[in-house]
Amino acid sequence: MTHNNAAFTVVLALALLSLSAAAVAPTLTFTFKDVVIKGATEVDSYAINNAGVIAGDYIDSAGVQHAFLLKGTKLTTVDNKNCAVETGETALQFYGINSAGTAAGWCTNTSGVEIGFTYANKKFTNISIKGATEVNVNGINDKGDIVGAYFDTAGAQHGFLLEGKTLTTLDPPGEVSLATAWSVNDSGVVAVYAANSNGDYISFTTANKGKTYKPFTYSGAGSVGTVIHHINNKGDIDGTYFDSNSYAHGVLFHGGNYYSFDDPKADNSTRADGLNDTLGIVGRYTPSSGGNVGYFAQAK
Repeated sequence: MTHNNAAFTVVLALALLSLSAAAVAPTLTFTFKDVVIKGATEVDSYAINNAGVIAGDYIDSAGVQHAFLLKGTKLTTVDNKNCAVETGETALQFYGINSAGTAAGWCTNTSGVEIGFTYANKKFTNISIKGATEVNVNGINDKGDIVGAYFDTAGAQHGFLLEGKTLTTLDPPGEVSLATAWSVNDSGVVAVYAANSNGDYISFTTANKGKTYKPFTYSGAGSVGTVIHHINNKGDIDGTYFDSNSYAHGVLFHGGNYYSFDDPKADNSTRADGLNDTLGIVGRYTPSSGGNVGYFAQAK
């Protein structure tokens, strides 16, 4: 009899534990809509600020890639005379935008060199790093701090944080390559990813100017690698994970829990890139017809 009571107590405790776990992991819903730019054959939406301004790039009907800022239906197309006119990943792109509307991005210039910059009030400001042969700028916070990646004279890639003129090089621990800092929030926490010795993506958040690194890993749904993207001012994080078929899926970290999501129109790829403080997410998905379509998703 005592044994049966003990068993009942264990079962009851497990049931209560299960209910408790469910209580601290509420269900999130994601509402999606496409980011539409008239005449574009492809749209990549990479960043969104708290005013709802989306930054990214699009390819026009002539095959030329442009950066853009989109507020509601008001489109601002941005071109840089120092950037080469071409399509693909090296053409002009915006990857970050802060509350003041200052965008951050990079391109390949007319000499074939990758250059990073910020853009505000119709002006580009180039970002230079001493000893760097090429610079990519990916993110900017409301203080104007900038993050990205640079290549040294030996060809190695490093993540970086630039606060005014103070540079912090960000190389995650372990045997990694392709270190990239993607975003920084107003508290100075930076989202960094890299590739490990197996070629899989690994991700971290880092604070204290790179003195501490905290892994960011989504381990569900057969994930074999996670690319961290945006961290907002509330500590929410979005990113992309890859499954065993190399298909990409969005992931949101909120309230201590990970939430996987896919755009309902995606064939096999949904990537989460930008995130604001109200859980507005932007990214890209690949439909069955191919190419990239930008999306906005609201998580609630």
